[in-house]
Amino acid sequence: MSVQVIMRDGVPEYAVLPWDEYQALLSERNGRTAQAYAEAPIALPKFSELSAMREAKGMSQETLARSVGISPVYLGLIESGERDPGDPIRRSLARAMEIEGWEPEA
Repeated sequence: MSVQVIMRDGVPEYAVLPWDEYQALLSERNGRTAQAYAEAPIALPKFSELSAMREAKGMSQETLARSVGISPVYLGLIESGERDPGDPIRRSLARAMEIEGWEPEA
């Protein structure tokens, strides 16, 4: 790699290198970045956080329930932990909340 260093007051300020070498460095960096993102696990929220997440988004219980296709009363039971919804409702709730899914319950 041929690099020209431009100094100011005896301190390196700029590095100038050929365009092809610059592009190769960018490609290498972007490849590592994409790989790091692919390997990083996505932190999924716990289902018990549904109520707080809904409130943080400014959604009413009725709005979320209707968007998922369930009654507000049933959503209230889900949020309070009295009912455990099946996978189709969990997926619909995740989609409505714009998240990837829910952390598996232990």
